[in-house]
Amino acid sequence: MNTRKEGKFWEDEAAGYLRRNGVRIREQNFRCSQGEIDMIGYHQGCLVFFEVKYRRDERFGSPREAVDFYKQRRICRCADVYLYQKRIPAQQPVRFDVVAICAGRIDWIQNAFDYRGR
Repeated sequence: MNTRKEGKFWEDEAAGYLRRNGVRIREQNFRCSQGEIDMIGYHQGCLVFFEVKYRRDERFGSPREAVDFYKQRRICRCADVYLYQKRIPAQQPVRFDVVAICAGRIDWIQNAFDYRGR
C-alpha cells in the first residue's frame, strides 16, 4: 500500500473509531491557505479539531510527538479560518485533539494541546 492510501485508510479507521465513541464528524480534510485539518466534529458540546497521526512503529518517535508546536500552530490557524468561514459563534467551546495510531492501536488524546495564537 502506498503512503497516501495508507494514510487515507487510517484516517477512515480513526473516523469510525471516533463515531463509535460519540463524535459527530462534520468535515474531513478541511483545506485552506493555512494548511489542513484532518477532521472536524462535535463531541460533548465542543467543536473539535482532530489531527490524525499514524506510525507503523515508534522507531522514529510516537505519532503524538509528531504533532509539535509548529504543527499545532498551523492547525490553530486553519481552525481560525474554519470558524470564520462557517460563522461559528465566538462562545462555541473548541478543543484540539490528536488521534495517534501506532502498530494498529488507536489512542484518542482529548485536549492534546491548547490554542496556539499568532
